Amino acid sequence: MQIVDFRITRFQFARDRVIGDSQVRTDDVHVAALELVGSDGSVGLGFVQSLFFPLPEEAEIIRVFQSEVWPGVEGQQSGALAHRVTRPRGGIARRYTLPFEEALQQAVWDLFAKSVGLPLWRLLGARKQKVRAYASGLDFHLDDGAFQDLFAHAASEGFTAFKIKVGHPEIGRDIHRLNLLKQAVGPDATVMVDANEAWSPKQAILNLELMRKAGHEIFWLEDPIQRNDFDGLRLLRQTAGRTLINSGEYLDVSGKRALIEAGGADMLNVHGHVTDVMRIGWLAAEKVVPVTLGNSFLEVGVNMALALPEVEWLEYSYQNFDHLVEESYRMEDGYIYGREAPGHGLVLSEEARRVWRRPAILARADLGAAPPQVRLARGISPC
Repeated sequence: MQIVDFRITRFQFARDRVIGDSQVRTDDVHVAALELVGSDGSVGLGFVQSLFFPLPEEAEIIRVFQSEVWPGVEGQQSGALAHRVTRPRGGIARRYTLPFEEALQQAVWDLFAKSVGLPLWRLLGARKQKVRAYASGLDFHLDDGAFQDLFAHAASEGFTAFKIKVGHPEIGRDIHRLNLLKQAVGPDATVMVDANEAWSPKQAILNLELMRKAGHEIFWLEDPIQRNDFDGLRLLRQTAGRTLINSGEYLDVSGKRALIEAGGADMLNVHGHVTDVMRIGWLAAEKVVPVTLGNSFLEVGVNMALALPEVEWLEYSYQNFDHLVEESYRMEDGYIYGREAPGHGLVLSEEARRVWRRPAILARADLGAAPPQVRLARGISPC
């Protein structure tokens, strides 16, 4: 399907809880919806995210997209763009001025799937319709009560696997949180921890040993050390015993390839770039490296998770984004399901466009009340 037009809608709103890890924190959302319009009126949707700082005003986002991205998209066939292999060299091997890359891949593949009348996960070759999800708190900055409430609620919804943030300067605090998690979800849960590069290799070895001595079996250890320390990651793989080393989150496709080739990952962590995930997923399958889907906006990564043979887990973090779309993906008993509608399954809500659009940058104090997280609104509010 030929791409003939685009729309960009800017959103800015408060989070319903502070999220973050050992390195960062944020309590508001900065996102824009990118819609690519096909020649038959169909729309492909993607999301432009800025995690920590406001996006420019809507008019400026449109101006930058119009001048920098649109010339390479206008009039193109969505399927051709989805499959195109480019050869960037020199000065053109760079990121866009604004973070359009992920949104563009999502929107192009959404439109392509609609043009052939298939759900994206089926177009990508999936033979299963559901994948296991684990509950992730993004919880480093929550107090103990909110921390336990969040994970207890997740357990009540049928989750059996849980990931917490670690990497505090005092390992005793990390072990304390593991104790609280066990109280909230029971002793038989699958537990993952994410240090967000807080440790050195030797620290990671010691801290994992201390966690085990405290009675905690860790299924995987995520991003324990710096992303490019392939020797250190390989050392951890050799010394971690049953615990898997999950790495690669912070690396681009080339970095993930180097990580796999260096033997630095028991599991490869990917996110919401459809094209990139499928390409590196092919290499991971060749090398028999399992892939995990980390956070992707509104879990759009479920489409790739269903299609790739090495994926067994998808991250779900209870973020308050559901009001932006007409319908989110179905989750039940710890599994997330692909949608049967053509495309990736997410459609921008016209009510959200009307009520939550913020064309100008607002001060934090002017954002108003946070939209509720739909699944948490049924039970708790971990503020």
